[in-house]
Amino acid sequence: MAQRRLNAEDWTAAALAAIADGGLAAVAVEPLAARLGATKGSFYWHFANRDALVEATMQLWERACTDAIIDLVEAAGDPPKKLALLFTTVLGHARSSRLEMNVLAVAEHPLVAPVVHRVTRRRLDYVEQLFTEAGFAPGEAGRRALLAYTAYVGQAQLAARLPELLPADATGQGAYLDTVLSALLAPAGQ
Repeated sequence: MAQRRLNAEDWTAAALAAIADGGLAAVAVEPLAARLGATKGSFYWHFANRDALVEATMQLWERACTDAIIDLVEAAGDPPKKLALLFTTVLGHARSSRLEMNVLAVAEHPLVAPVVHRVTRRRLDYVEQLFTEAGFAPGEAGRRALLAYTAYVGQAQLAARLPELLPADATGQGAYLDTVLSALLAPAGQ
């Protein structure tokens, strides 16, 4: 049986997995080719160089870890349900946490910085929109969005580096999520 011909998406998916596993330094042509069972020639058929792969991989990260999640959440109904789904989705995956932390660790890299800035701004704006839709005044919605996002980044850091500090079972995770959402959705001044 003939092996399927690789495309650019195969290479970017492998590069994204490599970032999750070992950071941006793990995005190297030869190890990725070995992981894919391909030759370096296959890589150069799709990308001029490693920088082109990194740029394409960061675009994939943006689509998979922001655009797709926002699309999923938008289908959830009212704003509290959207916020609950958003937090359940982003807080529940250790591999996603490792990827997020490894991307943020190189956020000053010239190929990564513009994407991280754009993604962070989009995420904050989206969460602020959800809080506004939930009835919070614009200033308060912005503060809660920032609090929610920093809670997410902190939780992702723990999940990636010290997972034993977080609830391990579904009951504990659910209670943690309920506490986070209750705090974020509590009326102002409480």
